[in-house]
Amino acid sequence: MTFDWSFVQRYAPFFVNGTLMTLFISVFGILLAIAVGLVCAGVEIARIPVARQIVRIYIELSRNTPLLVQLYFLYFGLPKLGVVWSAETCAIVGLGFLGGSYMAEAMRGGLEAYVLGLTSTQTITRVILPQAVSTAIPGVVANVIFLFKESSVVSAIALADVMYMAKDLIGMYYSTYESLFMLVVAYLVILLPISIFGTWLERRFDYERR
Repeated sequence: MTFDWSFVQRYAPFFVNGTLMTLFISVFGILLAIAVGLVCAGVEIARIPVARQIVRIYIELSRNTPLLVQLYFLYFGLPKLGVVWSAETCAIVGLGFLGGSYMAEAMRGGLEAYVLGLTSTQTITRVILPQAVSTAIPGVVANVIFLFKESSVVSAIALADVMYMAKDLIGMYYSTYESLFMLVVAYLVILLPISIFGTWLERRFDYERR
């Protein structure tokens, strides 16, 4: 079977639109995950009695249920309770719910170093805070990449992301190789810069810490 470059040229704009949707969902989902992670990490470090138990239950529930199940609950289950959200909102909340637990674990180590070294303002800004950020960066970057890849699941709730475009074209035209090629390129365009930037950021903080 020959590779049809004309098919790629014809349908590449659809993948551009799908990539933009993936970026939109992922960026807002990741921002939500970071916010949730910071709150949960703070609660665990502060050892607030009841809130800490709630956070631990949330982390275990989030990390031990598939994102697809969480999305189905938000998109199909909540309307049964009278709560109707758009597919975009369900995707963002789902990614935030899943990612928040992973971000909490990644940030807790850094925040613990920050809190345990809490002394003067100068020591915090010049010594403790850079070490805390440097400790958390690898885990946070890894979770960002993980959530971008997990966003491929949102096509299950009829959201026209890049994965949805690929499955749609394969189903209509049986152009599997061409569609998968564009899918791989789309994810590389998104993830490679993040990976490179994360590596640079980690090295930058390591250098400043020395």
